[in-house]
Amino acid sequence: MNMQKIVIIGNGMVGHEFIRQMLAQPDASQFTMTTISNEPRLAYDRVQLSSFFSGTSVKKLMLTDENYYKENNVDFILNEKVVAIDRSKKQVYTNSGLCKEYDKLILATGSYPFVPPIKGNDQPHCLVYRTIEDLERIKVSAESSKIGVVIGGGLLGLEAANALKQLGLKTHVVEFAPQLMAIQLDENGGALLKRKIEALGVSIHTDKSTNVISTGENARYRMTFTDGSHLETDMIVFSAGIRPFDELARHCALEVGERGGIAINNVCQTSDPNIYAIGECALWNKKIFGLVAPGYQMARVVVSHITGGNEQFLGADMSTKLKLLGVEVGSIGDAHGYTTGAQCYSFCDETEQVYKRLVVSSSGKKLLGAILVGDTEDYSNLLQLYLNGIDLPQSPEQLLIPSHDVSSTPVLGVDALPESAQLCTCYSVSKGDIQQAVLQGCCDMAAIKSSTSASTGCGGCSALVKQVMDSELAKQGITVNNHLCEHFSYTRQELVDIIRIQKIKTFNCLLTQYGKGLGCDICKPTVASILSSYWNEYILKKEHVGLQDTNDAFLANLQKNGSYSVVPRIPGGEITPDKLIAIGNVAKQFNLYTKITGGQRIDLFGAALHQLPAIWKQLIDAGFETGHAYGKAMRTVKSCVGTNWCRYGVQDSTSMAIAIEERYKGLRSPHKIKMAVSGCTRECAEAQSKDIGVIATENGWNLYIGGNGGMRPRHATLFTKNLDNQTLICYIDRILMFYIRTADRLQRTSVWLENMEGGIDYLRSIVIEDKLGICDVLEQEMVDSIAKYQCEWRTTLENSEKLKRFKHFINSDQPDANLIYSTERGQIKPRAIEY
Repeated sequence: MNMQKIVIIGNGMVGHEFIRQMLAQPDASQFTMTTISNEPRLAYDRVQLSSFFSGTSVKKLMLTDENYYKENNVDFILNEKVVAIDRSKKQVYTNSGLCKEYDKLILATGSYPFVPPIKGNDQPHCLVYRTIEDLERIKVSAESSKIGVVIGGGLLGLEAANALKQLGLKTHVVEFAPQLMAIQLDENGGALLKRKIEALGVSIHTDKSTNVISTGENARYRMTFTDGSHLETDMIVFSAGIRPFDELARHCALEVGERGGIAINNVCQTSDPNIYAIGECALWNKKIFGLVAPGYQMARVVVSHITGGNEQFLGADMSTKLKLLGVEVGSIGDAHGYTTGAQCYSFCDETEQVYKRLVVSSSGKKLLGAILVGDTEDYSNLLQLYLNGIDLPQSPEQLLIPSHDVSSTPVLGVDALPESAQLCTCYSVSKGDIQQAVLQGCCDMAAIKSSTSASTGCGGCSALVKQVMDSELAKQGITVNNHLCEHFSYTRQELVDIIRIQKIKTFNCLLTQYGKGLGCDICKPTVASILSSYWNEYILKKEHVGLQDTNDAFLANLQKNGSYSVVPRIPGGEITPDKLIAIGNVAKQFNLYTKITGGQRIDLFGAALHQLPAIWKQLIDAGFETGHAYGKAMRTVKSCVGTNWCRYGVQDSTSMAIAIEERYKGLRSPHKIKMAVSGCTRECAEAQSKDIGVIATENGWNLYIGGNGGMRPRHATLFTKNLDNQTLICYIDRILMFYIRTADRLQRTSVWLENMEGGIDYLRSIVIEDKLGICDVLEQEMVDSIAKYQCEWRTTLENSEKLKRFKHFINSDQPDANLIYSTERGQIKPRAIEY
């Protein structure tokens, strides 16, 4: 029997996926496959390409290797470009003269970066961002550059900007449109994304069209815009969109679209029934699909058609979730509300920098689209509502803002999804597929991935897939695997106990003894939180840097224009005139914006990175300490004046607030902690809105816990009444240390208490009745932790090596010239950069 010859032109992600799926067919032995690629290596993961700059090796990016192809009799030809197709003879020819015959030809040629026709765009340090070779060229260019510009503010452009920032360059993004990610986000979402990215030190220039690239005066190049303004840079990376590689199709007279792309039908055949096109080179119904998941769907359809199946490609969902420069972004369906009669619900939290938008049908019953910026936790649930046409709740706005009713049932859980619900769009894995895999013995994510391939593509479905797996395991009475991540086969609580009992002080030590691999974005910050909470070591020790949140790296809060805020501690809000004058002198000398906060401190805004050591030197000399505003730690203890001055006060609330703040200052914890002490029940210090609230009565102190403000305000719960000073401190010690032991990372005390089985009564039994017999241990652990307190800025100023991190550029001592301000009400405020 003659075997059918299949030739695949292109060995990118989609071309390789076609080969993988063909090899999985029962009659795979009836076909021979040859893949030809003009790249020097086999398929690699372009989705994770930017991780190359954070240390991921080329080997780890590879999706396959030569041994896999050889073992499966797949012929591969690298570094060869197909230059012609003879459709009548069913042959393809390469640039070196090779000729290959085919029965079926698969065009998986992908796309190429669009470089705008700008005069001067072909100079040596004008590059593109597409292949590993491109990344290597960018890396070489960065070695002799200080400033980099990315032309293009879409998905790939922001990925490229992240790469330049990781290379230590002062980074700019230039976008022709009025906003970033104009395809995925609306105006408000794009504006918030711009603010968040600018706060990370990347300058954004929208509504800019480059006219010419010439020699610069202070840098290698000058980009002159059509509006007459200019920007100087040492490197330019073009990432202004993609164009389909359809050159071969044009040369052999296959049908192509008016604006490019190889026209295909519902089984991905071109105008020649023996030639198929898949991926970014293919044009279906006048649409190009620029994500990997639709390409995988096309590959699956072609495999089905060649082997006698009946699958069809009927379009693809272009919803996407990603993290750009650390900013979470999600876009679902008709995000812009173009559908006739569409209604929109929007939510914007300027404090937490979160924007959400829902687009619903005219009836209000169906979700048509969504936008999420700053918080994509609800992405998977919203996507399933959209994909499966599930009815929305009567008040759709509750999908935007969490319910204050803890007992209320969630709007959507995995049990509400139909079995046909597609969880993994990359590999078309449904909820039913996951259920079957569990029934067949898959009890962890590794087994699920191996069996179904779910979450092995872009990885965006992994959380939802795990929820379905856990739900099915629970139904079967099987204990659910609640390991922290693939690197640690322990829960967070188990890691807490290991670290505490074994006295482990570093992430690497824990990983070596109890984990595997290199760690990830789940375990690194979680372990960092545990280590800092228990051992309270200097946060800038080399063993800890890189694990904690971004602000900890510079002991300051990064602000929206790339400057930093300075927050000295003012215990209980009490401050002497001399210290007020000292703060005023610093603010005046460095031209800082000053504001009295709700926590009774004075914040100083607008400090450049290189100014931070000098500012803190003066503040520490004046008797101040760091206020830990940058850390997940105890922040403030707010107070009223109590019996010292107020005629209604019944206890000395100021002295108690100062004593509490001095005791717990610098205490690291799963999330920030705020406290307050009121001198009477008039509650001027607002203690009942704090994590720990203390209110004076004539019989002692009433203790409240679990309150907070923010996007989901919660009133604190009365824990116990009429405590003396010593018992009050004892109970706070126990509560805080039990919280540190058992709360998840980034879990406020309010959520911790809500999720605690048995609630406030159970916590009382532990703290007051010592039900678990651990109170002595909790108290001692608190004593040990607070005994290690240090002012981290004082420690830093005494270490010349650590002070090296406080400069804007790795290879230059120059300050950040882009920190530009205007004046409002007699003080500075950030001003948009103009060129």
